[in-house]
Amino acid sequence: MPSSDPAQRFEDILDNIGRIEGYTAGMDGAAFLEDHKTYDAVERCLERISEAARKIGVLAEELCPGIAWAEIRALGNFLRNEYERIERGRLWLVVERDLTPLRAAVQLALDRLTSA
Repeated sequence: MPSSDPAQRFEDILDNIGRIEGYTAGMDGAAFLEDHKTYDAVERCLERISEAARKIGVLAEELCPGIAWAEIRALGNFLRNEYERIERGRLWLVVERDLTPLRAAVQLALDRLTSA
């Protein structure tokens, strides 16, 4: 069931993106893959982002049409249930390529929700 407070869920996404950025500041892909604590922390934050996206429901697609919400939601299930199949380098690519556009889109959506 979608959350009754989508603004809070968008804030949760921004919070977890910020955490990931803090955890990985100054790292490259090799350092990330060698640092098991950071890897685990990032994985958990991605699970939270995925869960928040699930709770937002179709409103996410309406407010952020350029974001691959289905893939974000699926990532959480994959991390929880198929963890042994995770290509560890793929998580670094998510950090490196996907979080910045997600942050920008979510911030715009949150601004729209809170100014309405």
